[in-house]
Amino acid sequence: MIDLTRLTTETRNENTMSLDIMTPLEIAQTMNREDRFVAEAVSAVLPEVAIAISWCTEALKNGARIIYMGAGTSGRLGLLDAVECPPTFGVSPEIVVGLIAGGHKAFVKAVEGAEDSHTLGRSDLEAIHVSRRDVVIGLAASGRTPYVIYALRYARSLGCKTVAIACNKNSLIGKEAELAIEPVTGPEVLAGSTRLKSGTAQKMILNMISTGSMIGIGKVYENMMVDLMQTNEKLATRAENIVMTATKCSRPDARHMLDKAGGSVKTAIAAILFNCGVEQARQILQKNGGHVRSMFAAT
Repeated sequence: MIDLTRLTTETRNENTMSLDIMTPLEIAQTMNREDRFVAEAVSAVLPEVAIAISWCTEALKNGARIIYMGAGTSGRLGLLDAVECPPTFGVSPEIVVGLIAGGHKAFVKAVEGAEDSHTLGRSDLEAIHVSRRDVVIGLAASGRTPYVIYALRYARSLGCKTVAIACNKNSLIGKEAELAIEPVTGPEVLAGSTRLKSGTAQKMILNMISTGSMIGIGKVYENMMVDLMQTNEKLATRAENIVMTATKCSRPDARHMLDKAGGSVKTAIAAILFNCGVEQARQILQKNGGHVRSMFAAT
């Protein structure tokens, strides 16, 4: 029998003992007050987050991947972050990968026993041909999920950079990984419901890791997404706005060049800035490692 009572994420919150008799407004106020502790907890682990960003940036520069692994809410958060990367940063879906215990069907319905498996984590990594160049990030609010523990152990045996994100100090997954990120958000409003503060903390950290590493490989100029995919009307307009902001051109000129550049925001920016064709614009970008700021600095 696993003793969960010693885990901070499982203990009862003294501030919410009357949760069941609170008014709707009191519930909202209480949850909002407790959520304020999340940012503080994440702030305490920012040096470790920065290391993870550096590792992931280096992996992406070398053609490797970021692989998230988790069960339940943690696995869903990893999947959510992964699937947002292609439209936001224009990367292939194979670049940031989310694995959840029980497979993608577990995103909408729990697969019994999957998170307790000692072998599924390894087999899931083998199925995507994990490489020692990849960074494997294991997520578990409790820090003790077997699916994640054994996946991290296997990944580390291959030589992968491994990161554990848990919401309890000295977690089991933290001991399996080269880097442990352990924001302690305190007892949940609803005892043991780690989709709440723990889930929010994990989401914040994943936002930092994926966004930070994409910045590192040139997917951002100033604070603009310069590799976004124009998959709907809103994003098409956003792409035009970015080109207009970066080059001071008109909207018709921005759209014209985006169309010529096959939708590439960065290529359109380079073509307008250097008054050249799209092929030469691509060469200019390649010479500057895909970083728009470096391209500007060279002018």
